[in-house]
Amino acid sequence: MNNKILSCVLFLAGLVSTNYQSRADDARPLKSVVESAFSFAEKQSLLMAEKYKDQVGRLPRTYEKGKDISSDSRWWCSGFFPGSLWYIYENKRNQDILKYAELYTDRVEREKYTTDNHDVGFMIYCSFGNGYRLTKNKKYEEVMLTAAKSLSTRYKPQVGLIRSWDHNKENWQYPVIIDNIMNLELLLWASDYSGDEKFKQIALSHADKTIQHHFRPDYSSYHVVSYDTISGIPHLKQTHQGFSDESSWSRGQAWGLYGYTYLYRETKDQRYLQQAKNIANYLVNHPHMPEDYIPYWDYNSPDIPNTYRDVSAATLMASALIELSEFVDKSLAQKYMQVVETQIRTLSTPAYTAKLGENGCFILKHSVGSYPAKSEVDVPLTYADYYYLEALSRLKKKI
Repeated sequence: MNNKILSCVLFLAGLVSTNYQSRADDARPLKSVVESAFSFAEKQSLLMAEKYKDQVGRLPRTYEKGKDISSDSRWWCSGFFPGSLWYIYENKRNQDILKYAELYTDRVEREKYTTDNHDVGFMIYCSFGNGYRLTKNKKYEEVMLTAAKSLSTRYKPQVGLIRSWDHNKENWQYPVIIDNIMNLELLLWASDYSGDEKFKQIALSHADKTIQHHFRPDYSSYHVVSYDTISGIPHLKQTHQGFSDESSWSRGQAWGLYGYTYLYRETKDQRYLQQAKNIANYLVNHPHMPEDYIPYWDYNSPDIPNTYRDVSAATLMASALIELSEFVDKSLAQKYMQVVETQIRTLSTPAYTAKLGENGCFILKHSVGSYPAKSEVDVPLTYADYYYLEALSRLKKKI
């Protein structure tokens, strides 16, 4: 092992220790931790909003090697920063935050017509959905309904699922990724709003076939399943962002947990509740889950414990477990909330929370976009901040 590799290993091992010790030493009431986290998030996000306000059409994406990286609305993450601003606005009703939430939300509007990818739900529901929830702006209704219609065009009845990507890399015929479970919430909203059952039928067909084909017997999930376009049966089960086809990519597992939790909320179908509980059990009790519950980027990485954590997986998991705790018995709910408290206390420490004005003005550090592609590794990510703020919002209401 050369000196450079050794230094990296020692740094990562030290980071694991520091994270957990920081959490253990924080004796503040959880409510105080949440309030402090929101207070910092408001200041940091105002700096971010001010930084991009004159960059027409631009939205923050990440911060890497000392450089800001932004995107236009076409990038799948475009709805997360506006959504983050809406959660911060909800907390204290700061009118400066409201102004920026509306500004950045409007920058995403054109994606309501997007039909060439499945991320319309992320783009529109996280931004306009939260804006509508808090303001009841009638304009936002039209945007979301149009977006739901656009997303529905990617559904093929013969397969029973919404297609994720249009390219046929790796010999895919009809690729569906676990992330896609997150976009169904927009369709369920559209069904309730419009009275058109078609949206709900598409969403539930996708959810049911994902249970049938995406999950292994231990309730871990594949990242990509490609379906035969004629039979509707899977012909390939793979990963695109995890360690291997049979590994458990951590953010993918969290997408599934979050998805089936809200599916139960919206439908009260016990199958979805049981699926969410099974996934939660797999994650909470995983032998490679660190003590602070901030997952490694893949639960089967051969480099554990000397590899990267993925904060985005942790924030997704925390937000989902808070909601799931409302639907289960008292003892299980208590277990979930103990995990959440550990995660939130850990994330609120300097090991994971940036200093004001640093980290590209993102709130959290140490997320992983795609390790195999060496893309966005150990950087802040806009969706990690979004689900952190959602978790804080849900936690504040609960306590």
